[in-house]
Amino acid sequence: MTPEEAIAEQERLRPSVSTRTDPGLVVRHVAGLDVSYADDDRLAAAIVVLDAESLRTVDSAVVTGKADFPYVPGLFAFRELPSLLEAMEKLTVTPDLLVCDGQGLAHPRRFGLACHLGVLTDMPSVGVAKTPMGPFSMPDDVRGAYTDLVDNGEVVGRALRTREGVKPVFVSVGHRIDLDRACAEVLRVCVTRIPETTRRSDALGRAQLK
Repeated sequence: MTPEEAIAEQERLRPSVSTRTDPGLVVRHVAGLDVSYADDDRLAAAIVVLDAESLRTVDSAVVTGKADFPYVPGLFAFRELPSLLEAMEKLTVTPDLLVCDGQGLAHPRRFGLACHLGVLTDMPSVGVAKTPMGPFSMPDDVRGAYTDLVDNGEVVGRALRTREGVKPVFVSVGHRIDLDRACAEVLRVCVTRIPETTRRSDALGRAQLK
């Protein structure tokens, strides 16, 4: 797929994104998805599933390979999706929510990794990024405080303080969840600045590349 074809695919799939929480959604198991890279273009796509209450790891899967799609801003998902989808097929515990290390609606075409993955799997998903899409106002230094991320007059996510004394993370809807619920679920799985789902999947992927 060329970058032009990838953009067309994003535009085709974007109308499928739902920003409403499924009625009766109960998140018992939450999955973190992360892709680590080595200098030689090798990658490891890792998924770790946690019990949402205890934060105990209940399942994990990892796939190694090489990135077949070039790094193009705004098309990051096309480098990571094939391996992430392959890793998801290895899971024995089906998660209720996918937490992606990347953007969802906070994307120039409103279709970041979390949206793409959510639509392809038809699962609730949320993006949690370490860097913002654009300018933002710093939230108060209180756990749970947030400010809106606004792009062209549209709220596309939030800068969310997950712990006092640390930088915020940047939460945006992926699919089948609203922004309030997405932020609440992210806070549930944060002990440090970043979600435990991301921290553990990142560690698993990096270990595979050593």
